[in-house]
Amino acid sequence: MSSLPEVAVHEIAHRVRPMADADLPRVERIEAASYTHPWSRGNFADSLAAGHSMWVREADGELIGYYVMMAAAGEAHLLNLTIAPAWRRHGLGRDLLGHCLACACAHHAAALFLEVRVSNAAAIALYHGSGFTDLAVRRGYYPAGEGREDALIMKKALQC
Repeated sequence: MSSLPEVAVHEIAHRVRPMADADLPRVERIEAASYTHPWSRGNFADSLAAGHSMWVREADGELIGYYVMMAAAGEAHLLNLTIAPAWRRHGLGRDLLGHCLACACAHHAAALFLEVRVSNAAAIALYHGSGFTDLAVRRGYYPAGEGREDALIMKKALQC
């Protein structure tokens, strides 16, 4: 399924489960469709091998989103959160972020940090709406079409 079905999104069977090696081809396709400078399959495989917390969201068996979180030393860092383009703007990213926040709490993190492209207004709005605050700007953090793009560093204190 490459686009939304005819039924309402909330009527479809959804589940979130740990990411597995077998998911990497589908994750790679979503990543490539979502970003001009996507993570490679190797980036995801390395994150799995490192033991990062990696989860996928499925709708009727189709992988439609995922996140990668690293947790250590009482902190968590959201490295990647993506919903397939056809499934965006239905609250699925917010739901997956909620799962990530609960997972960070399960790892006894006091805060969740992330970086986001300053041009990604939809993601910034999602994070602000979920209680994240702006900490700083990391100059030239992301590769861009011409040169580099700044990243907004954000943080959410966790009340676990």
